[in-house]
Amino acid sequence: MEILWVLMALVMLGFVLSPFLLRRRGRIEQVAPGHPDAADPATYGFMREEELDIRLPGPDQDLVDVLDLVQRTQDYRAAQQLLAGTETEGELRWQRVQAFAGAASLELRQRPGGVSETPGGQWLRVWRAEAPKDAGGAAVHAEFLAQQAWRTSTPGTEEFRIIMEEARDACGQAALLAPGDPVPYIVELSVARGLAYSQAEFEQLWLKILDRAPAHMGAHLAALHHWCEKWHGSRELAYSFAESAAARAPRGSLLAAMPLFAVFEHLPEVNLVNSFYQSEVVTKAIHGALFAVHAARPDDPMLAHVRHLLVFFLVRAERWSEAMNQLIHVDGHVGALPWALSADPAAEFAMYRALAVAGYEANGGNPATLPH
Repeated sequence: MEILWVLMALVMLGFVLSPFLLRRRGRIEQVAPGHPDAADPATYGFMREEELDIRLPGPDQDLVDVLDLVQRTQDYRAAQQLLAGTETEGELRWQRVQAFAGAASLELRQRPGGVSETPGGQWLRVWRAEAPKDAGGAAVHAEFLAQQAWRTSTPGTEEFRIIMEEARDACGQAALLAPGDPVPYIVELSVARGLAYSQAEFEQLWLKILDRAPAHMGAHLAALHHWCEKWHGSRELAYSFAESAAARAPRGSLLAAMPLFAVFEHLPEVNLVNSFYQSEVVTKAIHGALFAVHAARPDDPMLAHVRHLLVFFLVRAERWSEAMNQLIHVDGHVGALPWALSADPAAEFAMYRALAVAGYEANGGNPATLPH
């Protein structure tokens, strides 16, 4: 089963790091896989690359079991029951809505249907037809349409506009079925970006979310995309939005990590400054994210997302020990930024992991010195 969904899947940047670097005597040397000096992540109990789960950022066994069942039987009812039992205001409901929508979208792409073939994702159509008043199904359908627009058409085209307007209508229907649920409005943030809402329209939408879930990390990440310079804002607006969210974050909230995501959104495609990842802006954002991780609940659904992005930045900043401390918490699941932007998320993650291990060992670390 392939479910390449990503919270915030609408980022368009990709990053490539030269393979297998080893730091020695103040310089970085290339070490090829299989070389006697190459560090072996397996000695730390890390999973083999082919075993890494590219579907989710972290474990959610209930979701995995239900997705398997729905896709195997094409019966939506297990998904309906899971969403009905997931709290409305939390991050988990948003992630599960994304997962079900992404599964249906990918099924449709793999099996578009024909004269004698049932199109993929038929279970979602049946869900909406048989349970039109079900809030969960309505939210999944709205997210499905938004994902379809971004995946199958080009922004600015008539086809894209038509699908996005249909998604906007679906968001409105989902919101009517669950007035206190922020998810339909979070889905609409993607629509707002695609249809270029005016500032007044966007702010009105954002206030509806804040009224329902003011500390919702997924919503803030979706809004951050809107304010980035590649869409409808600028670097300054995106940084201001992220820093304001971090400043008002309640204790234990992962919103303190927002500036790191803003930095990631505006990374240069070509970095000619060796010390960029040790710069004040990046260092401050890393420290904010580390603080957020340490203060967060261990079961926070967004925790894995922040840890994955920290691995990326800590490796690039050559902070090997701290990178290893994050890896021991997320190894096994790679369905998150930045890996999900790669054509091969598992390989991308495995490369950074190997770099972290090599740097850690080059500075005196070994499996016995790594806390678990």
